[in-house]
Amino acid sequence: MEVLSFENVDYNKGNVWVYDYDSSYEEDYGTTAVNALSQRLEQELRAAKRSHFSCGEVLLPCGLLQTISQDILSLADKEPCGLRGCTLYLNFEGEEDCRRLSTVRCDPTTASTFELYLTLKQSSTKWNSFLPQFLKKITRGGTVVISSEYELQKKKLYRSYMDTD
Repeated sequence: MEVLSFENVDYNKGNVWVYDYDSSYEEDYGTTAVNALSQRLEQELRAAKRSHFSCGEVLLPCGLLQTISQDILSLADKEPCGLRGCTLYLNFEGEEDCRRLSTVRCDPTTASTFELYLTLKQSSTKWNSFLPQFLKKITRGGTVVISSEYELQKKKLYRSYMDTD
């Protein structure tokens, strides 16, 4: 079980009795949270490269982790505990199988109120098919290319009184 730490995010920033709206606070918080979450996803992928993939490199489309992080934060925004109540399951769908890469508990001191299942998919395009054979042998065991397409599914672990209607 891994812990998602947000060192630069202050959940208690601001006074709850002050009602002045400051849009710069929301933008700073959002950018910081997206960056922290995308760095955490990057760390998980680096660890998975060593333990789950038998390849030399894992390539991602530019900005994919930031996009995923924004989607995760928007789903967590509607939850009672926010991102702190999230358990994230990171999966990878390859050519032959789908496997779990890691499980991330965002805050181990908070009970999980929802689960997110993130499934990254392997790209079907063979970008390296045009390379000469000697260059292919140089790439230490191959390269896994992750597609820009992904699935993000949410499962709530509670029922509110509004769900009973």
